[in-house]
Amino acid sequence: MKVLLIKDVYKLGHAGDIKKVADGYGRNFLIPQGLAVLATPGAVKQVEQIRAQASVRRAQLNNEMSGLAEQVKRITLAFPGKAGETGKLYGSITGQMVADALSTRLGVTIDRRQVEMEPIRALGDHKARVRLTIDVIPEIKIVVHREGETVQFDEPVAEKVEAPAAEESAE
Repeated sequence: MKVLLIKDVYKLGHAGDIKKVADGYGRNFLIPQGLAVLATPGAVKQVEQIRAQASVRRAQLNNEMSGLAEQVKRITLAFPGKAGETGKLYGSITGQMVADALSTRLGVTIDRRQVEMEPIRALGDHKARVRLTIDVIPEIKIVVHREGETVQFDEPVAEKVEAPAAEESAE
């Protein structure tokens, strides 16, 4: 099925693009959510208008989020966790935990789906990306340390956030 995107869709395309998608994805998600319409000849005539409106909207949103992105870049999150002698955590640090810590610190709601990272299962320094918009994706530093130890930061950071202890998970 060919659809015309009305809004930017992460990992699919920008507004105004015509994409070929699976029938179920288009019929059950994109069209009901108002993200796309069927690529009919009448809809294709409106491509330039949709692209122009979307680029203005995207530029405005990126401008608003750039200030938040600068704040996010300066943050270093520190998570205490229980770990074995090899440095492997008994639980893991998940995207939900990072999103909650960022939301608490910034006072802005960050969804777990905006945090791009694999679950962290080892002590040390890690990086995660926070997708604020389709174009603005700042990177944050995450330090995982043993419970009871003090955190040693390699470089001076503007802001440090001590996050709650990692939950133990039955794996």
